[in-house]
Amino acid sequence: MTGTVINAPAGTPFVEVTREFAATPAQLFKIVSDRDLVTEWLGPRELDATVEEYDARTGGAYRYIHRDEAGEYAFRGVFHTVEPDKLIIQTFEFEGAPGQVCIEKMTLEPTATGVRFHQQSVFPSVESRDQFIESGMEHGINDSMDRLAELLAKES
Repeated sequence: MTGTVINAPAGTPFVEVTREFAATPAQLFKIVSDRDLVTEWLGPRELDATVEEYDARTGGAYRYIHRDEAGEYAFRGVFHTVEPDKLIIQTFEFEGAPGQVCIEKMTLEPTATGVRFHQQSVFPSVESRDQFIESGMEHGINDSMDRLAELLAKES
């Protein structure tokens, strides 16, 4: 697999993201769970980011804000299950669409050449999933995955 694969089957409330990285599950987990590294990989490059809270442990919570000349875009959620180097299950909510809470499951699987990142997102409705797609999420996901690869290369 080369690059990021985003699968959003029409008529469903699902989005799946898959990417392979030349790293160990522990290296990737460290980056995705470290509060101090979140702003270096999460979201589109052209947005400034501030992390208000990021406690990546079972029962922890997060809130971060992306900014550009048009305004602020805040996101929040709760980490329901965190198994280091393997699994994160969390909620995801864009504060600009209150009540449209998504459930996300991220797994890190070792492969012969590194680690496979796989995230499954379930939205409350097909309509809310479609709004997420129409908001430009593909650009943000691709940038985030590329930025993760860059951080992993620096950490090696």
